Amino acid sequence: MNPKIQWLRNKITNMDLQGMIISNPINIKYLTNIEAEGTLILTRKENIYITDGRYIEAVVYDARDISQEEYENFFMYCENVGFEENYVTYAKYKEFKYRYKIHNLVETENIIEQQRMIKDEEELENIKKACEITRKCFEEISKYLVPGRTELEIAKMIDNYFCENAEGIAFETIVASGENSSRPHAVPSNRKFTEQDIVVIDIGCKIKGYCSDMTRTFFIGEPTEEQRKVYNLVKKNHDQSIRDIYDGVNAKMIAKGVENDFNLNRFNLIHSLGHGVGLEVHERPFLSTRVDFTLREKMVITIEPGIYLSGQFGVRIEDTILVQKACATIL
Repeated sequence: MNPKIQWLRNKITNMDLQGMIISNPINIKYLTNIEAEGTLILTRKENIYITDGRYIEAVVYDARDISQEEYENFFMYCENVGFEENYVTYAKYKEFKYRYKIHNLVETENIIEQQRMIKDEEELENIKKACEITRKCFEEISKYLVPGRTELEIAKMIDNYFCENAEGIAFETIVASGENSSRPHAVPSNRKFTEQDIVVIDIGCKIKGYCSDMTRTFFIGEPTEEQRKVYNLVKKNHDQSIRDIYDGVNAKMIAKGVENDFNLNRFNLIHSLGHGVGLEVHERPFLSTRVDFTLREKMVITIEPGIYLSGQFGVRIEDTILVQKACATIL
């Protein structure tokens, strides 16, 4: 049996569940590598992927296009069946209860998402490849960061590069220059780069569904004294955070250290210090001063401190890193 499915079966048995309905397509891909539309159900004895005739050939699995009568038999005599409470709408919840005739639908407390935090070797290899392609993309596009180019032109170059060398973008490409760089999630515009400009670029691609995430801050010409001060402060905290990360460290304390240093210099950490990366570009865990969490070996996370001065400029530096036993490695 697929080891990830076997793990999940063992987990739900320990939770006194007789089955589970998995409808989040990201979790389905994680468990089965299926990307076709449908629902994965674990019954007492079977693992079944329920889809329709459009996808049967695309699914190398026990896939079925079933009748309404069959739905009623899957969880017969089951007292408790798990579902993904943070993904399923209330309307879908009611549909599950009606369609499968389930007595008690039980919340499963993100057990699959929590397991996804720890990457296996195949997952790590895919993420490493995505990160390497992203690094090469930065090398390629940096030569075009000259006065007269626009944010949109550079964003299109990046998207084209990822379409040619990967499975496409992992998220909407961010190219933000000048005053636009003070917005963490700025949308590329027709603003042209100028002499003495600052450009923040946040990009990522996918390999076999797995994401990369990387941000760099560029200067066209010499930065101002204020820009240099902010950049050096961000870079110092980026580097120190990575040095401080290892298996067993408290993520909240890492984020708190950055927040304190920013505050001492009269700046603020306005977003999380980082987040998990995998089949989603933003997934568990989240490195924040508001979340008490212990990092573990083989977690893949980002470190992305940023400072943003409204209407002036912003600086962000981000790397995707692997948590290891005694240290962290930049991927």
